[in-house]
Amino acid sequence: MSELPEFEFITTDSALESLCKRLESAKYIGFDTEFVSENRYRPELCLLQVATESEYAIVDTMEVSNVDLFWKALCTGDHVTIVHAAREEFLFCYRAIGQRPVNFFDVQLAAGLIGMDYPSSYGNLVSRVIGESLDKGETRTDWARRPLSDRQMAYALQDVTHLIPLYNKILKKLTKLGRCDWIRDEMNSWQGELEKTIDEPQWRRVSGIANMNRKSLAIVRELWIWRDGEAERKNRAPRRVLADDLIAELAKRGSSDIERLRAIRGFENRVARNAIQPISDAIEKALSLNKDDYPKKLPRSKTTNLGLLGQFINIALKVVCREQNIASSIVGTSDEVRNLAAWRMGVLDLKTPPKLATGWRAGLVGQLVEKILDGSIAISVNDPLSDHPLTLRED
Repeated sequence: MSELPEFEFITTDSALESLCKRLESAKYIGFDTEFVSENRYRPELCLLQVATESEYAIVDTMEVSNVDLFWKALCTGDHVTIVHAAREEFLFCYRAIGQRPVNFFDVQLAAGLIGMDYPSSYGNLVSRVIGESLDKGETRTDWARRPLSDRQMAYALQDVTHLIPLYNKILKKLTKLGRCDWIRDEMNSWQGELEKTIDEPQWRRVSGIANMNRKSLAIVRELWIWRDGEAERKNRAPRRVLADDLIAELAKRGSSDIERLRAIRGFENRVARNAIQPISDAIEKALSLNKDDYPKKLPRSKTTNLGLLGQFINIALKVVCREQNIASSIVGTSDEVRNLAAWRMGVLDLKTPPKLATGWRAGLVGQLVEKILDGSIAISVNDPLSDHPLTLRED
């Protein structure tokens, strides 16, 4: 690992306020976090690492009391906010102040749009784009423990020291390929999906409920609401309070009778004794609802198996993505590709166009599918000894 630059270690609100004041004039703000999430309701933020074009800082978020100062600094001004694989980073910010960081740019996602593997680790990106290797010796650190060693601090800081150089190099390639609008669209869509996980109840994500009737879904919803509140109150992972499979089983049985609950195999071993009555109450609340207040049935996922044609289209897409310098995993899944073809063929009815028929994906994939379906494009072997032996040929 190369020698790290000097940085400020911030442990007071006044020092953080001073940093945020300086961030107002920054052109680029790269940041990362260290947190612990094991058996917690939400990840616990332990460190903030910050990089601008002129300084580096590490903020001890377990010492400062007003971290919102930093989130507000990210969400104001016209700087570029640079991150890598920043799901939790975005959620920390959005939960705190309900806003998006300005000009949010994820180098992992952007790298996939210029043909690099997606998802790529930070270390792999630094190695391939910058030509340096990183020390990953502290990957299992408990970041909530204090004091932190010099090695831990160095490990944390290196996660931001390359963000701005990565951004500049990747942006240059995006610009050359004419894909700056693509990354903006992808970041906007990605942030929107994450906001839904905060703004909308997530009970429909409980596993094992896909084919349930509306009455059973009402039970799932009430049990999820109880579980979420209990998990937040105890600061425990929700599934440690009541597992998804038990929620599904309770919903299928549709009874609030405590003796019948206890008769479920393993129920008393997996549920706290003082939780049995609240679980019964939640089920009873669902059962007492008017039928009009039951949730709607879950829409069935639209998938179509096109057999050999589906396989052919997916192979062709991978060839096109390689030729166009974009990671196929960003473009779409195999199911999404098949659904696009089925939609074009008129054998799949959708209320809205599939994702691959909208935005930049439509230009990349739409014509390909059209040409495959009308027989004007074929796959041929160009060099059987090559790492990429296949090519597309238009008749």
